[in-house]
Amino acid sequence: MLLSIQPILAVNAAAYAISNATPEGKATFFVLLILSLFSWTIIITKFRQLVIAGKATKKFVAEYHATRDPLDIQRKGEQRAFDGAPAYQLYLRGADELAYQLKNNPVVVNSTPAFPNPDGPHTNTDFLAKSTRVKISMASFEAVKVVMEEAAGTEAISLEKGMIVLSTAVAGGPFIGLLGTVWGVMSTFAGIAASHAATLTAMAPGVAAALLTTVTGLLVAIPAMFAYNFMVTTIRHLTQELDSFASRYANQIEHVYVDHRPLAEELQSANEALAGRIVGALKAQETPAMIAP
Repeated sequence: MLLSIQPILAVNAAAYAISNATPEGKATFFVLLILSLFSWTIIITKFRQLVIAGKATKKFVAEYHATRDPLDIQRKGEQRAFDGAPAYQLYLRGADELAYQLKNNPVVVNSTPAFPNPDGPHTNTDFLAKSTRVKISMASFEAVKVVMEEAAGTEAISLEKGMIVLSTAVAGGPFIGLLGTVWGVMSTFAGIAASHAATLTAMAPGVAAALLTTVTGLLVAIPAMFAYNFMVTTIRHLTQELDSFASRYANQIEHVYVDHRPLAEELQSANEALAGRIVGALKAQETPAMIAP
């Protein structure tokens, strides 16, 4: 019975304090309510975003570790399966740039050894790297890394978006409430001095209304504080996973698709390609001359 009466008393006390608050106190109270509304909106949406990001990232990283070719997942086109994973967005940006460089700035490697069974149980990235004929230069690889760094920064900003509201609620809520309390107490004592009636009955309405803003400020700050600490830790963990994946991804791209041949071999291949183009151009010029009357 006592437990059921206490919430009623609390509601009645809040209603009594609001009804006796000064205009300044009511303004402070509504400012804190607006701040609380924004704070809870961020808490709910950000919590949902982080939960989805954590689950999708774990699923994507497990899928990526099961592949050998860095472009396998992109070729499968399983985008919906990893929606919300920051690492997957970074992967897509890097894979798209790598595909662009392979198409527009390829380095064709002709001296690649052939393996009798490239799909056998001992296949690894070394075999894949040595059997890949179309690669990219170091300059193209630098372009891929720049795109991946931009993607990592974008995803980190997306994870931290809205956290400023929670930090403001934690730091500013109690001070706004304290300001309303001090102002209310000051107005109460000024009214008592003007009426010359220093009784508890005369002081109680004003003091109760003044203390309401402090209570409201604490109710705004406490949930925001717990949510902020939890979310900052989660965001830091996701960001570290993103950086680790970016390093592993860049390393595998370099190992499989970047041309690391000695300079003499690269020059020989370039000369052979140039000679092939010259021969092709000469044959194209001779053909019209042979069919001419």
